[in-house]
Order: sequence, then C-alpha cells, then structure tokens
Amino acid sequence: MSGGAYAFTQVAIEKATSKITQATLLDGEAVAVPATPGPAGKKIDGPLNLLLVGIDVRPGWDAGARADTIMIVHIPASHDQAYLVSIPRDWRVPIPANPETNYRGGTDKINAAFEFGYRGEGTELEKRARGFKLLARTLNKQIGITFNGAALIDFQGFQSVIRELGGVDMCIDQRASSIHLAYDRNGKLVPIKFNEATHRVFDVPPGGKVVVHEVGCRPMSAELALDYARIRYGLPKTDYDRQRHQQQLIKAIAKKATSAGVVTNPAKIGRVITAAGKAFILDTQGVSIEDFVFTLKGVAANDMAVLKTNQGNFAEVRLNGISYQRLTDESMAMLHAARDGTLDEFVRTHPDVVAPKTG
Repeated sequence: MSGGAYAFTQVAIEKATSKITQATLLDGEAVAVPATPGPAGKKIDGPLNLLLVGIDVRPGWDAGARADTIMIVHIPASHDQAYLVSIPRDWRVPIPANPETNYRGGTDKINAAFEFGYRGEGTELEKRARGFKLLARTLNKQIGITFNGAALIDFQGFQSVIRELGGVDMCIDQRASSIHLAYDRNGKLVPIKFNEATHRVFDVPPGGKVVVHEVGCRPMSAELALDYARIRYGLPKTDYDRQRHQQQLIKAIAKKATSAGVVTNPAKIGRVITAAGKAFILDTQGVSIEDFVFTLKGVAANDMAVLKTNQGNFAEVRLNGISYQRLTDESMAMLHAARDGTLDEFVRTHPDVVAPKTG
C-alpha cells in the first residue's frame, strides 16, 4: 500500500477499533499460539484460522440464542488467499462440560454448544462470549483446531452492515421461497412467520405474496440478501444449500466493502465502519486490528474459495428419531488440513471440494 493509502487505512482502523466491541471469545486449548503484538503494520507470520459465528436471537425463545452459521476462515502462510469452510450445524459431536452454566456435557448437534454456553445469568455480552467459548472448545476437542481470532455477529448486525454498503450483488443459483418475508399489496417488505411442524408460512398480509428469489444475478438490498442466505426449507439439500448461500453472501460483502465505490468514499467508509463496530464482537487475541489488516491486505485482491463439507450432500445419522449429520473422511481430512496449515495443498489435490463460482 502507498504511504497515503496506508495512513488513511490506519486512521479508519483506529476509528473502527474504538467502536467495535472486543471481548474474550476464545479460551483454553482452542486458542492458537498468539502472534507477538507489535507496532501498526507488523505482519503476522504463518497460517491463520479465524472462527466466524452468526447467531439468531429471538425474544421469548427457550434457547435464547442459536448458532445458525459456523464458518472457519483459513488463510495460508502466503496470506494471499482465504478459504471459507462451513461447519454443518447438525453435526453430531461430543460437547464438553461447561461449569459456568451447570452443563454437564453430552453429545448433541454442534450448534447446541453455543446454546449450552449462552444459558444462565449475566449480561448479553457475557452470555454470548460464554456460548462462543463453548462452541470453539467443542471444535477444538473434535478436530484439534486452534484459532487466531474470532468474530460473532447476529442477523440484525449483518443487515446494518449490508445496508450501509448500499446492498450487495448476489447471484441466485436456485429458486427459493422465503419463510421470513413477504410483499404487501403495495410492494413493501413485511415480516412473516413459519410453522416448522407444518412447513407453512402465515401472517402474509391480504393481497400480499411471499418473497420468491428467482435464479439470476442482481443487486440485492440488505433485507433480501440476508433472507436468501437464511433459507433452507424447500431447498433440495436444505442446510448444505444454505451453507453455500451464506458463503456467497460473505464473499459478496467482502467484494463490495473493497470496491472502489466504498474505499474511495470516506463518508461511506465511515458509515460502514460505524455499522460494523456496532454489529461485531471481535477477539483478536491481543493482536492489533492494524496488524491483521496489514497481514491480510493481499486477500481482498483474490477470490475467496468456498469449500464444500461432505461434497455438499447429506451424510445423515438418525438416532431416536432425530436427524443428525456426520462428516465424511474427506471432510475431516479437510478440517485437519486447516488445523495443520496445509489446506492450500489439500485443495490442490482435492479440487472437487471447491464450490463452483457464481457471478
């Protein structure tokens, strides 16, 4: 980066840092050997694994909060590529005990780990941090992976960031009917409800119609883009289709955020940074955000590679009438490659794990 561009970036990062909520989301054996913090612009050495978790929080839920999106972002030691790997939320795994919430441990779907850590007393930030820690420890126990950093966001936070970006460009790869949104008779978006037992939507206003996402590439508003990325009911591969769409959304956000229309507009950058600051909870393990940005500056210039777990297909296990997912040997090897810093080599020898590009 040129001196002027870097100076501008540094000022923007410092502004963002003052607004972003930072908390300890990783602890114990789930934490990678930390990079040595240094002055701004110090490059972090070696491969990096970051854990991204998106949660759904709804008032009145017994669960309180659920981890609907679990992604590992792997950056090889070359720091010129990013790989997105989604963890199936129904993966059946042992979940460690969590004394803070009196959870004794057990075997369940991996997204339940966040719930079992989230339960109990405390502020919303404390509860979210507990849930994240237990989820990270669960992944560590299962595949031995450690993380250099972590980010937690809820759906409302995603919306605010995309809205400040002015929407994103998405390529819809399969027709999908919403279970969250409808148009009223005047074409205004309104929320609707969905009955999981009957698989029917309700509360569609008179004269209105359910939002249907048709195949094709187009600019999408924050509400529509996030809605598409949340749908799984009615899709042939349900949660695996949703994983792919969520990965596509992450790529679309990254592409828009690094586009000329954003990075050359100080006012827009300021609004995006403010929205991101309110939306995210970050754990950089003591490394400055400036160091992360400097280290990963080459990633934005390359396309993020979206990787498929279980080749994007079901690997179902049914126990006591409950459907779970398992991970195939190939997918476990892929996660172990991320753990060992050799994922780029794994992808070269297993090119079929890379999802087709859209757009």
